Amino acid sequence: MNASLAVSIGFLTLAMGLPAAAQSGFKVLVNPGDQGEQSRFAVYSQYKQALELALSKAKVTGVVVTMSTDATADLAASRSRLHDVYLAPAHVVGSALRFGFAPVAAVDKPVQAVLVTLSSSPVSSLAQTAGKPVGLPSQDSIVTYLLRGELNAANTTLKRHFGSVYQTRYQDALLPCLQIKRCEVVAVERAVFDRWVSAGEPVKVVMQSRVVPGLSVVVRDGTKPGAEALGAALAEALVAAGAPKPTPTAVADFDYVSTLGYFTPRALQGAQVVDAAEVARLLQAGAVYVDTRTDVEFKAGRPAGAVWVPYVEKSAKDADFKASDDQFNLAQLPTDKQTPLVFACNGAECWKSYKASLAAIKAGHTRVHWFRGGFPEWRAAGLKTASGG
Repeated sequence: MNASLAVSIGFLTLAMGLPAAAQSGFKVLVNPGDQGEQSRFAVYSQYKQALELALSKAKVTGVVVTMSTDATADLAASRSRLHDVYLAPAHVVGSALRFGFAPVAAVDKPVQAVLVTLSSSPVSSLAQTAGKPVGLPSQDSIVTYLLRGELNAANTTLKRHFGSVYQTRYQDALLPCLQIKRCEVVAVERAVFDRWVSAGEPVKVVMQSRVVPGLSVVVRDGTKPGAEALGAALAEALVAAGAPKPTPTAVADFDYVSTLGYFTPRALQGAQVVDAAEVARLLQAGAVYVDTRTDVEFKAGRPAGAVWVPYVEKSAKDADFKASDDQFNLAQLPTDKQTPLVFACNGAECWKSYKASLAAIKAGHTRVHWFRGGFPEWRAAGLKTASGG
């Protein structure tokens, strides 16, 4: 991206922006991904302007564009269909595509995660990194998402595989971690590694993920404009701004990333994993459906009769999570610990209900049911829903 152009567009965007009170209706979320603080705003500003122009050409009014740097929240929002358009990294887009969105285009170069060490290191494979200290971008990063997914596929986790995990917000900050030997290996984008090599840094790749699309756009099914019309208008807007023309994408382009990352285990000791039909039967028999999602998600849609007990999640999304990092008010559960409970959130890639189920089991509740498919499965089954406060 042309940074100076993007910054100029950013100021123009701010100058042209509608007052917050006047913005309502068509919701657009832009997550510029792994960027430095200044370039993150520049990239956001450029794409915000382009999307606003594209939607304006499509005669869409009342557009509200929101910037996000929290892919975890974006993943949850995509499952609840809280926005009409996403421009975001591949893991967020891959999630949205599973919940009623259509692919439009990729607006940035493809991404590949690589595990890197110093050229002098004897480590030459993922297996040889076992027990070593690793450096990672934040847990929301597409790089961390891909590495976690590759480890899940190898039937292990970050915590189990590596001796220690050091995380930092920006990928370039991981090079000093290698240089001072605090990290034996670090995970970064291939483009970052290539830049290090070009600068003469003695580094090598010991493992790589498959390539996934770069920042991409999806639109919610049933909205106007549809994917084809939005793609054409967006391409025109970006080219007019001096940016590269976006590349059309298909659902299949995101198949790989959609199978990785945040998927929960398939079983939980001490709990019974149940499907939508069994949950409906349990509720008729007097079970309590505990919705662990956010207030916004709960109000947007839930099974009729559900109670809201949010699980405030800060811990890592894997089986080795640190429960003390999170907040979950067990006092809001029934005092009778033999009451049948159904814990749910937003599907197999949402960890909140898994963690809440485990908390309930540890607190002595004896009839815990984990609805791994959560509200998306309930909704897809055509069962009765409620919304509002």
